[in-house]
Amino acid sequence: MQAYDLSQWSHDHVFDEGSQAAERGTRAVMWITAAMMVIEIVAGWWFNSMALLADGWHMSSHAVAIGLSAFAYAAARRYAKDARFAFGTWKIEVLGGFASAIFLLVVAAMMVFGSIERLFSPQPIHYLEAIIVAAAGLVVNVVCAVILGKAHDHRHADDAHHHGHAHHHDLNLKSAYVHVIADAATSVLAIVALAGGWIYGWSWLDPAMGIVGAALVATWAKNLIVETGKVLLDREMDHPVVEEIREAVESGAEADGTRITDLHVWRVGKRSYSCALSVVTRDTALTPERIREQLARHEEIVHATIEINHCA
Repeated sequence: MQAYDLSQWSHDHVFDEGSQAAERGTRAVMWITAAMMVIEIVAGWWFNSMALLADGWHMSSHAVAIGLSAFAYAAARRYAKDARFAFGTWKIEVLGGFASAIFLLVVAAMMVFGSIERLFSPQPIHYLEAIIVAAAGLVVNVVCAVILGKAHDHRHADDAHHHGHAHHHDLNLKSAYVHVIADAATSVLAIVALAGGWIYGWSWLDPAMGIVGAALVATWAKNLIVETGKVLLDREMDHPVVEEIREAVESGAEADGTRITDLHVWRVGKRSYSCALSVVTRDTALTPERIREQLARHEEIVHATIEINHCA
């Protein structure tokens, strides 16, 4: 029986130019979002618009979530070379996304409660002023989306340059970007609700759109929890890379009867996987080095522990 470490592990989260651009973008968007959040909440309260208040509180959740993204980048950069993190610091970003998703669910519940209260106890709304503020919020969301979009393009190009591909996603940057897009959608809902109330006198439309906005937030939160939870719980055995590992090791197995009897695969970075596998074979010449050469075709496998058992 032999064990072999595929490569001397080097942390995946090297803070390259793409990561730096992503950190700068998320930090800028965090401050812009926080400023607009304060304006919308104050205006929603002053003009008595539940849709505007809902959009403001929704934006507050995004300010916190994007702040977590910026903090995650900073923490990952700070501890990138800390040997105590066996597989690097990438999961700091994922943990930040998971925390922001939990916070989003709380905000969605608050939005539903406030909107239902306004449905049963309608209050007069200053429609024109509220529409102006909501439109300003939408403009801010578009600006933030452009900033993060440029950071995403930079990250995409950087990955393609250094790794020859760019099909892996930066979950932290993606979470910030989707937050901004979702907030833009709720801004549109607020504008539609206020316009409908102003033109047709449908005062019920404002809190109704607040509920719709809450449903959007809850849906996004659920998707984010599933996506980040999958990484945090190492639920990766349905990923295509698992079958790629099996195929690489068992190729030509008809001749030597080589079979993987135990295989564990988990993600350790945005584009990196680790695996531990046990092999049973009749090929007395099979060595961990040969398996290493077979796995080397898949560059996303950055760390492997290989056990070989020879049988008669």
